[in-house]
Amino acid sequence: MEAVLSIGLVVAATLVNVYLARGRRPMIPNPSLADIQARHHAEECQRQAEQAAREATALADRIRREAEAERERARARQVEADRATARAAAEIRLMMIRMEAVERAARLAQEIAEGAAKAAKEEVDRLLQEAREGKERARRMRENTERAASSAREDAEKVQRAAAAERIKAEAGKALAEEAARTAMEERQKALEAKEEAERCLKEGIQPIVTPTPEELATAKERVQYKEDYFHFAITGVSGSGKSSLVNAFRGLRSKDTGAAAVGITETTLQMARYPETNPATPFVWYDVPGAGTLQCRDWQYFNNQGLYVFDCIIVLFDNRFTMTDTAILANARRFNIPTYIVRSKADQHIRNLMTEMGYDSEIDEGFKCRDELYKTARSEFIEQTRNTVKMNLMDADLPDQRVYIVSNTTLLELVKRKMPKKIIDEVELLNDLYNQAHARRSVPSGETGCTGNLVDTSMA
Repeated sequence: MEAVLSIGLVVAATLVNVYLARGRRPMIPNPSLADIQARHHAEECQRQAEQAAREATALADRIRREAEAERERARARQVEADRATARAAAEIRLMMIRMEAVERAARLAQEIAEGAAKAAKEEVDRLLQEAREGKERARRMRENTERAASSAREDAEKVQRAAAAERIKAEAGKALAEEAARTAMEERQKALEAKEEAERCLKEGIQPIVTPTPEELATAKERVQYKEDYFHFAITGVSGSGKSSLVNAFRGLRSKDTGAAAVGITETTLQMARYPETNPATPFVWYDVPGAGTLQCRDWQYFNNQGLYVFDCIIVLFDNRFTMTDTAILANARRFNIPTYIVRSKADQHIRNLMTEMGYDSEIDEGFKCRDELYKTARSEFIEQTRNTVKMNLMDADLPDQRVYIVSNTTLLELVKRKMPKKIIDEVELLNDLYNQAHARRSVPSGETGCTGNLVDTSMA
């Protein structure tokens, strides 16, 4: 192959030299015109030389490819020859094995023949001996016959006993089969009754109890990016209750800040959103869960469809009414031993509405003292109404009474930012209870969140 390449290169070089030599012929015409013609001629010779070089290179490549193909064919022939050699060797080994088998068969036949001859001789000797011992042999035959008859009788009795035992087993098996059939019929009847009961509950709007499988549990954890070293807060509630604003407040963000959850009058959260703490050292993750009771999420499927059973804590948020959806979330959370917190949001708006109903007009303010007194009255009435409403709803749902936290997202945001808000209701207690619950369940040192003891100083309230 290298020799072929060398020949191709030599041919190319020769062609280049020939064309260059033609370009150097002396010309007699006018020097300036001669120079121009010589240059053109030299350029033409150079192009021809380059073309010749390319043709030589192409020829060398073709020769190299043909040589490569020839080598491949030779290699294939060598492989085929090796295979033929291997097949011949295998056939030789097979012939040797067959020859050895024939030799062993011959030796075995000889041994059998010798054994047969020996056995025949022994048989003749035995017959001669029996002839000499006729009477003794006849006696032994009679004894053997009697023993055989006795053994046959014993065998018959054994067969009869075995048949009786098999008959008993068959009867017992039949009884077991009948019992199994009755059990199966009873189970089928129970299944039908359970199906009818489930259908009845669905028709009557009663929420079915569904326990997730281990596979569903693992899938839900993977979907929410659950991490064992973090504490996961889920904020749930009906559409428009202010879940996104509450998530932002917990994280110390306003709605326009970068990374804040989207807020709006309509349901803006159509899929569960995951929001880690703005401080990477705080091992908390907040989840803005789509609102229940909307077209996006049916009421009775809300808890299981959203995978709320994987969270470490659930905040049930409501604005105007404490609904059956809220009580269903609380009941399901109790089944999974998940801590829950009932929170009523937008306290500042509701108190202002009560003040307006009581006759307060912000445009015609009768004085600072009158406004403060009216605010205290409206605040007390709002707190009492909220707690009584939640207590009655929990009682109607056969759920134990638990505290309801009344908060304003604005006040909550100021507390998280370490500011001193003027009006506080339950925001301080909510923050402290949530963070203390997280530390207790995860055994996270309080120093990791940048606080010691309570998250917020209770003296601020």
